[in-house]
Amino acid sequence: MSRQFFVGGNWKMNGSTAANEALIETLNGAEVPEGVDVVVAPPAIYLESVRKALSPRIAVSAQNCYHAQSGAYTGELAPAMLADLGITWTLQGHSERREYFHESSEFVAKKTKFAIEHGVKVIACIGEKLAEREDGTTFDVCAAQLAPIAEALSAEQWADVVIAYEPVWAIGTGKVATPDQAQEVHAYIRAWLAENVSAEVAEATRIIYGGSVNGKNCNELAGQPDIDGFLVGGASLKPEFIDIISARA
Repeated sequence: MSRQFFVGGNWKMNGSTAANEALIETLNGAEVPEGVDVVVAPPAIYLESVRKALSPRIAVSAQNCYHAQSGAYTGELAPAMLADLGITWTLQGHSERREYFHESSEFVAKKTKFAIEHGVKVIACIGEKLAEREDGTTFDVCAAQLAPIAEALSAEQWADVVIAYEPVWAIGTGKVATPDQAQEVHAYIRAWLAENVSAEVAEATRIIYGGSVNGKNCNELAGQPDIDGFLVGGASLKPEFIDIISARA
């Protein structure tokens, strides 16, 4: 099966009206290769304006949403609100939310399921910290983060999930997993899906890499058989994001 290449840009807590307009102008002027899905995730306050100004060839994602349709959940967003604005994706389980906001893997799974049930697809993030990498527990950590999602979703719902493997030690540090290191974990994740969900889901699910991806290292990473794209942080705010989109063109 040929999996469509997927490139996400996580703007994190960055941006302004003027900065967004300049970035959108760059994105709208770029040639997005056929067979590549491109998604950008601006801060929540800019979701509507970015969606209106950005080419329909590029999808827009939230960085997070909650597992309720409405109610007294101050500061949260419902998936239906995102869908109402034409926002078709959301991140869930990013390491910064796991670390700073103490989101458990079970909580991430609950939000993932609810988003999919209400028409929003999910980029589900997993990955190990440096100490876990050095202890040799990378696979165990990834499996523990994936297991609640696998328990929550039906086989059919996996069609609306992209898994982002982001080694925490490589996010925003300038350190990048080598192509071999990244491929090893991606292959493990695919094998885990085959054993714990189904062979069909394992073959079809896109597993993307995140962690200091830039215009210089993206081509070699994209050449690995189980790396189906990228989740890009800082470089998604720069013109080199266009180079990353074209990494497998």
